[in-house]
Amino acid sequence: QVQLVESGGGLVQAGGSLRLSCAASGRTFSRYHMGWFRQPPGKEREFVARITWGGSTNYEDSVKGRFTISRVNAKNTVYLQMNSLKPEDTAVYYCAAQRVGHSSYDHWGQGTQVTVSS
Repeated sequence: QVQLVESGGGLVQAGGSLRLSCAASGRTFSRYHMGWFRQPPGKEREFVARITWGGSTNYEDSVKGRFTISRVNAKNTVYLQMNSLKPEDTAVYYCAAQRVGHSSYDHWGQGTQVTVSS
């Protein structure tokens, strides 16, 4: 069983930066693709970014060029560096783990709040 704990959220002014971290328990972190999702107030949860076990990345269009996902397998941690933040980035951010070979995400964190003021 993998447990995920996010940290690094907070309140930031528009144009600022935050780095989210997601620490995973267990010894099989490298066998998981990792993703970041977010849920804006009153909206559905949406995809933000993904990094495969091999390090390939993809992003939702609105965050391309501003957000960077990365992972350090030795630390069982995935990061989301968020630059040039906008008020519309305000959301609860979740990390998720998808076991290689599975079709959906298997484990989710509890979320961390990011609020961007204008």
